[in-house]
Amino acid sequence: MSAVADKVGMTRRRFLIAGSGVAGSLVLGLPAFAGAPLDSDRLIGFFVQIETDGSVIIGSNQPEIGQGVRTALPMLVAEELDVDWSMVSVRQMPLGIVKTADGYDWKYGVQGVGGSTGLTENFDHMRQVGRTARGQLIKAAAKRLGVPEEQCSTRPGVVICSALGTEIPYGELVSEASRLPLPAESPALKSIDDYRIVGSRQKTIDARDIVTGKTRYGVDTVAAEMRYAVIARAPVLNATVRSFDDRDARKVAGVLDVFEIKGPELDAPYLILASGVAVVATSTWAAMQGRDALTIEWNESPNANDNSQAFWRENENALKEKGQVVLDDGDFDAAMESAEKVVVRQYRVPFVSHAPLEPQNCYAFVEEDRCHIIAPTQSPSGSSRSAAAVTGLPRENIRVDMTRVGGGFGRRLTTDYVAEAAMVSKHTGWPIKLQWSREDDVKNDFYRPGGLHEMHAGVNGNGEITAWAQRLASASKYYRRPDMPDENLFGAELYVDDFPRRIIDNVRMEYFHNTIGLPRGSWRAPAHTANAFVIQSFLDEVAYETGQDSLQLRLKLLGEDRELEYGGHGGETFNPGRLSRLLTFVAEQIGYGQKLQQGRGIGIATHCTFGGYAAHAMEVTVADGKLRIERIVAAIDCGLAVHPNAVEAQLQGGTIDGISTALGLEITVENGQVQQSNFHDYPLAKIAAIPALFESHILPYDDKPTGVGEMGIPSAAPALTNAIFAATGIRIRSLPIAEQLES
Repeated sequence: MSAVADKVGMTRRRFLIAGSGVAGSLVLGLPAFAGAPLDSDRLIGFFVQIETDGSVIIGSNQPEIGQGVRTALPMLVAEELDVDWSMVSVRQMPLGIVKTADGYDWKYGVQGVGGSTGLTENFDHMRQVGRTARGQLIKAAAKRLGVPEEQCSTRPGVVICSALGTEIPYGELVSEASRLPLPAESPALKSIDDYRIVGSRQKTIDARDIVTGKTRYGVDTVAAEMRYAVIARAPVLNATVRSFDDRDARKVAGVLDVFEIKGPELDAPYLILASGVAVVATSTWAAMQGRDALTIEWNESPNANDNSQAFWRENENALKEKGQVVLDDGDFDAAMESAEKVVVRQYRVPFVSHAPLEPQNCYAFVEEDRCHIIAPTQSPSGSSRSAAAVTGLPRENIRVDMTRVGGGFGRRLTTDYVAEAAMVSKHTGWPIKLQWSREDDVKNDFYRPGGLHEMHAGVNGNGEITAWAQRLASASKYYRRPDMPDENLFGAELYVDDFPRRIIDNVRMEYFHNTIGLPRGSWRAPAHTANAFVIQSFLDEVAYETGQDSLQLRLKLLGEDRELEYGGHGGETFNPGRLSRLLTFVAEQIGYGQKLQQGRGIGIATHCTFGGYAAHAMEVTVADGKLRIERIVAAIDCGLAVHPNAVEAQLQGGTIDGISTALGLEITVENGQVQQSNFHDYPLAKIAAIPALFESHILPYDDKPTGVGEMGIPSAAPALTNAIFAATGIRIRSLPIAEQLES
């Protein structure tokens, strides 16, 4: 997007238009283009459409990946519009971009979900749309009744004029309202005290469709004349095709075409992940059978000797040297020199895969002058860019439709699978549905970066931490990003404004980059998942080594409510007192500090992620090397919980994801090949691993919401491993836990 797109959030109010849609309905929103008629063929973004029967259709411009934004954003409109939630339905908007003199701009507002921004970036505007629509209906009623607008108000679905004792249903006013000019300024919004939809437990808009199988995911896409494709990708990182024999593949019934797919140049930015051979057929099964029949010779890769053992040795050796100092507050060396006690520990966080339930897939139909993409994506704009790069078509000629996503977790921020589908369609001229298998998905991912963290703390005679250092040797997520200088690689792995900056005076961060050939990318809360495990584990160790209670040490550091400057993603300030409140709450709920029987322990952890705050307390037992989680207490502070059902679900899901990952997940490499392939060797936690005693709490803070898609995961793993130490005295410093307790 151009720089202009960044300004859309400040200027879209002026572009609101109103008019009459199909069958006389009132439509309010953004025009697809200047002067566009208001009908269903000219999609109106950020819109509300009120029908003559009083029912309301609200447009959702954001991808739905399970975070509940498809319900939460329309709730904001419905609240200010003042309608019953039962009268609302939701329409998914496509990607909306328009060519401008400066590049491309948004039609329907910023579209894309990642970093827990889907709600926060649209919070004000969606409420304004609903309030403006209500104002138009009030204006229409006042004009009909011949009274000042101030004498009219609303209750759900009805305009009321108390002075005349009259009420008019919205549906009877839409025709008149559609012809009225919009106000020059946005009307005043409701007070949070008057909310009856926002902040209350409303039904998820498509929950019934999901559980009854009506919801359509990308994998469900079917179109006329569609063919099916799979790709045999290089098994060795960065290998290329030398030659292939497709004679047996072409003998498979249904196979239509076989051809080479060229991957990116070595060390170049990724458009797709790997070189390979595409097989196109009349069904996915036939394409897979044809792929199995291929004989492919691969050129030797420069990454053919990559292996996990060497990666970790290289990280250990790097930490013996001096790295790139990316933060150096205060006088760290002097503070360490004068410390009464120095604690040093190392923690290992592995590569992991996203493993969404729905493997990657994409429908693409590339024609001479246009292209149609249907994809489960977190980044419809990225899908547009990928398709444009492959086809050479202008982006305004590429339509991108979003399906519901069967698991995102950051994987679908990248759009390599869209580029692949467009490549295949362009080559064949057919509409193509590209399908990945589970094995394709596990072996070809933008993995969460692995890294070795070395932590240092200097503690004075009063038990106060006076110096703190985090030294990290890792594979940066920013590897092979376009126009990314080496000196900025640390930025994806060390968040310099995170705890304990501005809490401890003397803080140093140091970075070492390891260039292993594994692709890496954003994995649910990116570096927060690694750093929370490391920091919350280390705080427990410092408390233990200095004879302090781990809860009290944290509370003393965090202190009371105060706003600290914060330059990272999620807000301009960080309030450590909000973490204190959550930590105190979960500790009290679980009975922290009580005397427990041998082999039983309680662990706590807390973390701020993208402007939201969360804490976990877990109680576990360990007997004969077997771990059992007895109880979980999780709490979240997301400011205002717009859609509490979704907030609670995200807190629960994040907690489970954090536990599952900590228990058994790791991606390893041998001879340049990813060793894991499916859930038998990449084992997600089974339902029995999660206890029935699982409490999730929402602690509201103010009237400013934060996203919640990632807040629930970072503090889960350290709460678990801290509980294991409390139960056994065994400190987990290397994830996953796996069989460490058995030995």
